[in-house]
Amino acid sequence: MVIRGAMGLPVVGMVGGGQLSRMTHQAAIALGLSLRVLADAEHDSAALVAQGVSIGEHTSLDDLRAFARGCEVVTFDHEHVPEGLLEGLEAEGFAIAPGSAALRHAQDKLVMRERLAALGVPVPPFCPVATVADVEGFAHHVGWPLVLKAATGGYDGKGVWVVSDREEAAEVLAGGMRILAEQLVPLRRELAAVVARSPYGQGAAWPVVETVQSDGICVEVVAPAPGLSEERALEAQGLALRLADELAVVGVLAVELFETDDGVLVNELAMRPHNSAHWTIEGARTSQFEQHLRAVLDYPLGETSLTARWTVMANLLGGDEPEPDTDRRLHLLWGRDPGLKVHLYGKQIRPGRKIGHVTALGDDLDEVRRRAQVGAAYLRDGTWPDDWPHT
Repeated sequence: MVIRGAMGLPVVGMVGGGQLSRMTHQAAIALGLSLRVLADAEHDSAALVAQGVSIGEHTSLDDLRAFARGCEVVTFDHEHVPEGLLEGLEAEGFAIAPGSAALRHAQDKLVMRERLAALGVPVPPFCPVATVADVEGFAHHVGWPLVLKAATGGYDGKGVWVVSDREEAAEVLAGGMRILAEQLVPLRRELAAVVARSPYGQGAAWPVVETVQSDGICVEVVAPAPGLSEERALEAQGLALRLADELAVVGVLAVELFETDDGVLVNELAMRPHNSAHWTIEGARTSQFEQHLRAVLDYPLGETSLTARWTVMANLLGGDEPEPDTDRRLHLLWGRDPGLKVHLYGKQIRPGRKIGHVTALGDDLDEVRRRAQVGAAYLRDGTWPDDWPHT
């Protein structure tokens, strides 16, 4: 069924009302598309700015079905829709992108690890575990400490534990979740290769980026990854494009990678716009949000080349102030550095919560990196570093 909006263009539905839907809505405006959003509540990030908002539960087949009836294709800003509900929608003839068979590999870490291992894709050594004896047996091969991960539901460091002995492992297993164990990989740094794939099979890749983590949360992205050899960059891009094709992904695919002395290992997959590619809004010819819309509608994909030598995105995390004077700080920040780009998500502020990001572009990596970091820090706590040169 073809659902048309303004100018006779398709209506795209996005399940989830977070900041990814919010930024996808902004991209849809430029394309003349209508983006409908299924949000949990009226105060969700995207619900504050989009017009076509439905309030409902992503765990309700009735809510999902009613939402999908008004859309030509349904996509997602998170991976939390139960697999069985997606299969039900597909059986009823609704277009879902990515499809349930692909999305399963982003929803279940054990399924993803097993499929990638079968494809010969490099991943950390892993094993499903249900008992302390299972963990100890795995540790016998890879050593302590090791990583325990919830097979489903984890994000931003949640559902991931580094354990050093059987007692710590027992505490995790007592939660009753499906768990897999992984070797704690000695890594140089974390990278991300973000690509897009259309139903036609066209693929496009952005430059590989470095992601900087703190307490399991990405705090900074540097594009392109500094010091990454062309050979390794092409290896990572090729791997991501291959996975998009093998798993029949439609839309954006983010492949989180560990860089080691021997190469790259796949850590996680996300089949949606991803925090590691927010920099593309200003730093690439086509943003990940526009590209995702193009892909799910099977439009030709856009150019992904850089608009500047370096782009750095710093995540803005909530601080201790529940109601900072953000309006005043924006005035002062742009007065000092008018080249910074600020994206605020309209979210309630809590310590450590992602509430926005700041992007800087330029030719000098150290300067660009510092500008982004200082901008995010100032918006968070209202203080400038003593040596900040801008006046």
